[in-house]
Amino acid sequence: MSERYIARSSSIAARMMGVETMVMSALDSTFFSLNEVASVIWEAADGTTPLSRIVSERVCRDFDVDADSAARDALEFVEELAKHGILLVSEQPIITPAAGAEPTA
Repeated sequence: MSERYIARSSSIAARMMGVETMVMSALDSTFFSLNEVASVIWEAADGTTPLSRIVSERVCRDFDVDADSAARDALEFVEELAKHGILLVSEQPIITPAAGAEPTA
């Protein structure tokens, strides 16, 4: 499987509430409540850090989960949010566009 890079979309509203994150898509008004693990992935979604590194350096380090399960669950989570335009996913680093420009993935 090729590497995945993830970035938060600019078409969302998000707010941290304790260790959880509430996210809503401006495109379809889909609302997600992200648990502590998902919030760690969300916060690390900078477009330049590979998902595998986020999982190994943040998720596996901070939570009691094996690498294979964490990688599988993280990819499923990322793909679900990408379906709603909340996360951008690419096989190459995602460069954040200038203000007002459309992101490319």
